[in-house]
Amino acid sequence: MERRLLGKSGLSVSVLSFGAMTFGGLGMMAMVGNTQEEEAARLVDICIDGGINLFDTADAYSNGRSEEILGHALKGKRHDVVVATKCWGRMGPGPNDIGSSRLHIVQACEASLKRLNTDYIDLYQIHAFDALTPLQETLRALDDLVSAGKVRYIGCSNYAGWQLMKALAISDKHGYERYISHQLYYSLAGRDAETDLLAVGVDQGVGTIVWGPLAFGLLTGKFRRGKPDPEGARGTLAGAPGGGIDREKLDTITDALAEIAEARGCSMGNVAMNYLLRKPAISTVLFGARNEEQLRDNIAAASWTMSDEELARLDTASAKPLPYPQWAFKSVFAERNP
Repeated sequence: MERRLLGKSGLSVSVLSFGAMTFGGLGMMAMVGNTQEEEAARLVDICIDGGINLFDTADAYSNGRSEEILGHALKGKRHDVVVATKCWGRMGPGPNDIGSSRLHIVQACEASLKRLNTDYIDLYQIHAFDALTPLQETLRALDDLVSAGKVRYIGCSNYAGWQLMKALAISDKHGYERYISHQLYYSLAGRDAETDLLAVGVDQGVGTIVWGPLAFGLLTGKFRRGKPDPEGARGTLAGAPGGGIDREKLDTITDALAEIAEARGCSMGNVAMNYLLRKPAISTVLFGARNEEQLRDNIAAASWTMSDEELARLDTASAKPLPYPQWAFKSVFAERNP
C-alpha cells in the first residue's frame, strides 16, 4: 500500500488507516459497533497484512474500552505500527474530566498509555477545540509530553481553520511542538473542508487525516435513487454530517459513484474513498469496519487510482455553491488566486 508523510513530519503512514471506534460497543458506541478482543485481533492482522500501519482510537470511545482492545490486538506488533489516540472527551463526572486543560491532558495521556499497554503514543491528538482553555496552555502541555518521551507527535481534530492557524502560530512563537496533522470530516457528501482547512494544510504542511469518508453509510450504495432507505441503517438524510443532505444532491452523487464503480468492478465505497486520495493535503483516509468483509472491501480502495475524468465527474456531481470569500477568489479575484 502507498505510504505518505504525515504533513511536514518524517512520519510515514499508509494512505488508508484503521479506526477502532467499533471496538468495545459500550454506551453510545454500541450503535457503531461491538467488536471484542478476538475479532479485533483478527481485523488488525488483516490490516497489517494489507499494508496498513496507522491505527486510530480515542479515550472516549466506549469509555476507554476501545483503547484496551486495540492495545491487546497490537501485542507483539507495537513497534511495527503507528498508534494514534485522542483526548478531550468526558471521562468522568468531575469538572476537569473533559477538555484540553493541562490537568486533563496529562491525566488522560497517562490513562491512555495504560489502556493501550504501551510506553509511548505515536500521535496524540486533541479531539476537538476547547474554547474554555487557552491554546497556549494546551500546546505547552502537549510539548511537555513530547519532551517526556510519552508522545512522539501531536495533532488535532475537528478544529476550524482559524483555530488551527492560531495554534500553529502559538507553537511557532514559543517553540512548542507543532500539530503535524488535523483529523477532519471530509466526503463527497460534505466537502466543507475545502473552504479553508485543506488550504491551511497545504500552506502550513499539516497532514489531513480524513474521517467519515463514506458519510456514515450514505455513500455505500444503501441509499439509491428510487429505492426505499434501508431499515435501521446508520446513515439517514436528516442525521447526515452537517445537519442533513438534500436527497436530490445525494442521488446525483450516488448515481455517479455507481457508474464509476460498475466500470471499475469495485464497490461504491471504494470509489468514494479513492476520490479523497486524489485531493491535496490528504495524508491518509481513516475507515472503520464491523467485520472482515467490510474491512477487505475498504482496503481495496487503495489498489487503484482514479482518473482525472472520474475525479472531475465526482467533483461536478458533489459541488455546492461556494461561501464568501471563496466565490470571490474563484471569480472576481481569480488572477491572483489560481
